[in-house]
Amino acid sequence: QHDLNTKKCRELSALTVQMMQNPQILAALQERLDGLNGSPSGYMESLPKVVKRRVNALKNLQVKCAHIEAKFYEEVHELERKYAALYQPLFDKRSDIVKAAYEPTDEECEWKADEEEELTVSKQDEMKEKAKLEEEKKDEEKEDPKGIPEFWLTVFKNVDLLSDMLQEHDEPILKHLQDIKVKFSDPGQPMSFTLEFHFEPNDFFTNTMLTKTYKMRSEPDESDPFSFDGPEIMNCTGCTIDWTKGKNVTLKTIKKKQKHKGRGTVRTVTKTVPNDSFFNFFTPPEGKNDGTEIYEFLAADFEIGHFIRERIVPRAVLYFTGEAIEDDDDDVSIIDYKEGEEEADEENDPDYDPKVSLPPNTHTVKISGVMRKTQLSCSQLCWLRMLSPALTGGHR
Repeated sequence: QHDLNTKKCRELSALTVQMMQNPQILAALQERLDGLNGSPSGYMESLPKVVKRRVNALKNLQVKCAHIEAKFYEEVHELERKYAALYQPLFDKRSDIVKAAYEPTDEECEWKADEEEELTVSKQDEMKEKAKLEEEKKDEEKEDPKGIPEFWLTVFKNVDLLSDMLQEHDEPILKHLQDIKVKFSDPGQPMSFTLEFHFEPNDFFTNTMLTKTYKMRSEPDESDPFSFDGPEIMNCTGCTIDWTKGKNVTLKTIKKKQKHKGRGTVRTVTKTVPNDSFFNFFTPPEGKNDGTEIYEFLAADFEIGHFIRERIVPRAVLYFTGEAIEDDDDDVSIIDYKEGEEEADEENDPDYDPKVSLPPNTHTVKISGVMRKTQLSCSQLCWLRMLSPALTGGHR
């Protein structure tokens, strides 16, 4: 009987897969779901007035729940601010080691790698002695590099979300990046955080620090309190980069030939136009999240800032070595679609149609190998990223 039930389950599963791969069935199902979305069932209208009255009381309770939830997120922010102060001395020491302001002791440099666990003590001593002799030989041949060269540049290049923003002309500048810090808003102030990028003196700009500030709101909208689902990004502000003359990588000069309509003569016109660069990150478009197209930019930009705050800064050394990248490769992942782009696996998606554009904020969420396209708000996306390890048993 057990084998029969197992067989039936497998057949049913196979049939379900076949049905979900049928474009006609999927289209009909989507049409049905779209029809249900936001449409009243008629049940509420059929209820007696005395019951509707009690339902209104439940809605008022729900509004109070939304306000309590808002307070919860505010306290989470305060908790983050509190622990950020505890982390900071460790991050400062990390920065000192990276920029060669502090040389760690032999004890601080002791690290037992996985491979060493299987070695005998005598073998370890032999290898340490050999390594020491090699290091001394290198010292005689040439001077040791200072600190950890190109630490943050390597981190950026190892992370897809950030490496996609990098251009070749950005790399010489990011070699001078010495530290990234996170500053939270002061107690009692509106919810916000600032990313500080600290640079050593360089030939590209005179700034020693570039900043990006994200301002958020954690309170229900009085006109639509039930839509509250966590802190919402309101706006972000960058900073002015004081570029050295001729070193501004966010601009490029192009030459274009123009033909005079009357005389027929051709002249060459030089024009300065925007250029792709990571440093455009510090000059976001002006405006607030008012529900227009700027929301799409804010959501994508906030995802980057949130990732730097939550993942890159706390675990920088693991992204430098690549270990954190391996941890990120788990059963829950989010594939992001940039505006105007379609990224799909044509071989594995029988319904892929390059002519069909995806709505804004569309993400493909992969849960245990199942791909699901869904629209996520900025806060939903960020909280899903933080919660995904718990869903899969991984850690971040």
